[in-house]
Amino acid sequence: MNSPAPQNAIDVRKLNKHFGDKHVVNDVSLQVAPGEIFGFLGPNGSGKTTSIRLMCGLLKPDSGTGTCLGYDIVRDSAQIKRNVGYMTQRFSFWEDLTIRENLDFVARIYQMRNRREVVERALESLGLQSRARQLTGELSGGWKQRLALAACMLHEPKLLLLDEPTAGVDPTARRDFWEELHRLASRGISVLVSTHYMDEAERCHKLAYIAYGKLLAQGTAQQVIESQALATWSIHGERLTELSERLRALPGVDQTVVFGSALHASGRDHAALEAAVRQAAEGRHLRVEPIETGLEDVFIYLMSHSADDYGAPS
Repeated sequence: MNSPAPQNAIDVRKLNKHFGDKHVVNDVSLQVAPGEIFGFLGPNGSGKTTSIRLMCGLLKPDSGTGTCLGYDIVRDSAQIKRNVGYMTQRFSFWEDLTIRENLDFVARIYQMRNRREVVERALESLGLQSRARQLTGELSGGWKQRLALAACMLHEPKLLLLDEPTAGVDPTARRDFWEELHRLASRGISVLVSTHYMDEAERCHKLAYIAYGKLLAQGTAQQVIESQALATWSIHGERLTELSERLRALPGVDQTVVFGSALHASGRDHAALEAAVRQAAEGRHLRVEPIETGLEDVFIYLMSHSADDYGAPS
C-alpha cells in the first residue's frame, strides 16, 4: 500500500494522554513539513517520548486527531510503522552480532526481498563498511548511534522519529550525526528529534518546547526567543554567584544564570531589569551590557516557570 501524499509529514491536533491520574500529554498540536528538522525539547518527564509514540501509532491517544505521512494516527498505525524510522533512547540491537548481521536481521523483519543489496547500501551510506564484521557490543557510542540510524533508514522512510539519539555520544560523533541529518533533510526526509543540547536545537529548522505535558512555545529559534519577550544583560566581573543572589531579590529580574565568566540576568520588564542590574553593579568593578537573549536563556526561563505552573513530574 503506497502512502498518500501529505501536505505535512506530521499534523496532529490536541493530543491527550493520561497514565492513571497523570496528564502526560496535554492538548499537544504540531506540524512537521516535508524535509524539515523539527526539534522537540523539554526536561525529563515532560512528555516528549509519549508524544512521539502517539504521533507514530505506537500509543493510542485518549483524545485528539492527526496524521503521520498522510495516515490516520489511530486507524492506520500499522501503515505508519512500516513507513517511518523510529530510533529509541535505548540502544536495542544485538551486541553478540556484527553490524552487518544486525542490519540483515532488521531487513528480514521488514521482509525485504533485496536485503543483501539494501544492507550493503546502508553500510556504505553511513560509513560502516570498515566495521561491518565488528561485534556490535565492541562499538563506541558514536558507532552504535550510526548503526541505529542505518537500521532506521533500511526501508527508506520519509520520516525519522529520533528520541534523544545523541545522549552519551561524544561531540565529534554528535556533529557528524547532525551533518547526516541535514543531508537526509535535503533529500526531502522529515526528522522529528528530541534533544537536550542547545547547539543541536539551534541546528533545527523549527522547535517546540514541552514541559509537563504542555507545549509552551514553538516555531523557528528566533520566533521561540521573541515569544518570551525577555531582555537580557550580561555582567562580567568577580563574585558573580553572590551578585546573582542579590539580583534575584530585585524587581524586574526574572532569572539569573552564570555562563562561564559572565552572569546573564533576564526579565520581561525591560526598564525594571536595567535599573536592577545597574543598581546591583553600582560601586563594583563590573562590566554590564545589554545582549541579545539566547535560546538557552529562553529554555531555562521556560523550564523554571513551567515547574511553577504545572508542578514537578511524579
